[in-house]
Amino acid sequence: MEKHKYIGKTKEEAIQLAKEELQEVEENLFIKELESTKGGLFKSAKVEIEVIERREVIKGIKDYLIKILKAMGYNVNIEIKNKEEVPKYIIFSDNDALLIGKNGKNLKALSVVVAQYISNELGKNFKFVIDVNEYKEKREQSLERLAKRIAREVRATKVEAKLDPMNSYERRIIHNILTNFKGVYTESEGEEPNRYVVIKPKEETKED
Repeated sequence: MEKHKYIGKTKEEAIQLAKEELQEVEENLFIKELESTKGGLFKSAKVEIEVIERREVIKGIKDYLIKILKAMGYNVNIEIKNKEEVPKYIIFSDNDALLIGKNGKNLKALSVVVAQYISNELGKNFKFVIDVNEYKEKREQSLERLAKRIAREVRATKVEAKLDPMNSYERRIIHNILTNFKGVYTESEGEEPNRYVVIKPKEETKED
């Protein structure tokens, strides 16, 4: 990940130098202040910053993913989507199932490791998504079908239904899908890592 350093009398001046040289708007620059020296009788004020371009961050995540996955023994290809918004890294490997892990456990751990690396590099968080062969998208579609099917059963029978334990991300998907689903509501119950969603019948109120 290429980093650039600039020095100015003020932080604003150093940032302006970076914008002019890199030909980028400030929104696409990640800026970290490295050193600040106050002016005195015989010396002038000085501020040094480190700048990383957004496109370098996007490329850096891909490079880091390839590096750690290669070290783990995987042969991978990585495709990047939505570069202008939240970049999504889709990994195609020689062992997708192992890379994903049970209920996406290994994939989540990989995302945490990369997020920590980028946070250390930038001094702030950077939003991105890592997926394996569209696993998350397929999983979301599967959860949506499951949630709606069981919600219809709960609405018809007036008997609540407990879903299998899920991680917080998957529970949130269920809650969001059924937020406006008539006749039911959802609650999370239990303790981690066995916390689960319960779909419950809702009493319909008669309008006057």
